[in-house]
Amino acid sequence: MFNPRIEINIKKLISNTKQIVGLAAQQKVEIIGVTKGVCADLRVAQAMLTGGVKGLADSRLQNLRYLRKNLKLTTESLLLLRIPMLSEAKAVVEQADISLNSELKVIAALNEAAAKLGKKHKVILMVDIGDRREGVMPAKLLSVVKELKNFAYIELLGLGSNLACYGGVLPSAKNMQALVNFSRSAEKELERALPLISGGNSSSLPQLKKGELLAEINQLRIGETILLGRNIVDDTPFGDTYQDAFLLSAEVIELKEKGAEPRGERGENAFGEQQEIKKRGVRKRAILAVGRQDIDVEGLIPLQEGVKVEGASSDHLLLDVSDYVSQLKIGDVLKFQLNYSALLRAMTSPYVNKIYC
Repeated sequence: MFNPRIEINIKKLISNTKQIVGLAAQQKVEIIGVTKGVCADLRVAQAMLTGGVKGLADSRLQNLRYLRKNLKLTTESLLLLRIPMLSEAKAVVEQADISLNSELKVIAALNEAAAKLGKKHKVILMVDIGDRREGVMPAKLLSVVKELKNFAYIELLGLGSNLACYGGVLPSAKNMQALVNFSRSAEKELERALPLISGGNSSSLPQLKKGELLAEINQLRIGETILLGRNIVDDTPFGDTYQDAFLLSAEVIELKEKGAEPRGERGENAFGEQQEIKKRGVRKRAILAVGRQDIDVEGLIPLQEGVKVEGASSDHLLLDVSDYVSQLKIGDVLKFQLNYSALLRAMTSPYVNKIYC
């Protein structure tokens, strides 16, 4: 079997999805499955659909195009997560049923493209409620909503927010109530109801589980917790989900005892870093055939007791296996769980084989 590889357990992904969709359904919240963490892998996307998600979301138009071409989808199934580039307005209208937006100039371009294509394009207007990534600032919200009345080919579905991605701001009763209040103000300006309040990502699931998510929030965009079964607020397992739906395997290509400290005059490594080596004496080191081009080294969790990740170059993963309880040899394969960052990079790397089980 080819290494390095990601082993993807489809049954566990379906189960994770059903757990989250079922929990959300109790509070009349729809779940959009986010595929960007797996580079829009078709089998993972289908597992989310089988598990009951309302639609699929991705940050890349190429991925949405790939999903649309290869999966049986209903209308309004595909959502563009990243706010659109002005230069891709026509492609957004063609490939995305819904897009998240925060710039009037871009929405105007979407309106023009939709008019030429003879179709309406649905948008969720993002509001910055504290995390300082994308979103209209609250003071400007009503003026933007007022302008949207002039766009005949744009249908505003509702407001949305994003939290815990850039600034690490967590969902709370206070900021969710602010989003609800902004939605009510927008409805007054439009003189009509807005069907959606998109209350964020996996960071909102703990509120949902505790029954603390405001009743007005009726959509969440979920990727990480479906994929990895983790409560992203405190990195604990989330409910009755699997944390090992994805496992990375990599092969030992060198196994030697070496001094822990580099010898000679030292400068920066290939990534512009100055490594601080704390270990002393001779240690048993294993090198695996995978590196930073394929994974985020800090996101690897060894499954074997006594294996410690030391670091990585672009193509080599360095492990301290001095305390490994079994006899290790060249050609052996070691396995790791991954955090979201490591999964994202491994699924994007063409050098990591994807195996389904």
